This record gives sequence, structure tokens and C-alpha cells, in this order.
Amino acid sequence: MTQIAPKAPASKAAVSPENEAHGFRRKMVGKVIKDKMNKTVVVECVNARRDPLYGKYVRSRTRYKAHDETNQYKVGDEVEIQEHRPISRDKRFIVVRLVKKFVEE
Repeated sequence: MTQIAPKAPASKAAVSPENEAHGFRRKMVGKVIKDKMNKTVVVECVNARRDPLYGKYVRSRTRYKAHDETNQYKVGDEVEIQEHRPISRDKRFIVVRLVKKFVEE
């Protein structure tokens, strides 16, 4: 008669809270268009979708207020923003990382 060894229980401690995904949170890339507010930047995300009837690509832009804790992002920077719990009345995004720094020529 063969015995089957009991499986070790999967420990929750192996997955740290930082690495654990908290549901699905959208990530978008956009350009900073305003940085006048304290700890807040306005990011404009441009989406291109195909028109179902004519097949033409139509661009739509959406502006989001995103939390910038250190006030390090300036107008023209390309940043990645991620959904977050409500921080204020209008802010529901945080700036995750800098994609491209704005260089004035």
C-alpha cells in the first residue's frame, strides 16, 4: 500500500502585500499639461479608436488629475498613471513612473 505525503499548506506569508495585486487597476500613459496645484498634476491621455462605420481613426482625449507626492513632474513630461482609491474630490489616479522627460530645444 502506497502512502501519499500530505501537501504543505500554501503560506500567505510568501506573498508580500506590496507584490499582491489589488484587483484590476487601469494603467495609462499621458502627458502632463498642468502642474500648478500642490501634489497634483493634470495628465492628458489620448486614445485612438476606429470608427465602426467609416473605418477612420478618431482621437479622443481625456484629462485626469493625478497625485504627485513630491511635485517632481513638470509640464510636457510623459508619465504613467494608475487607478487608485479616491484621494480627493477629483483625484482617482496616482503617477506611477516617468516615461519620458520633456526636453526643450
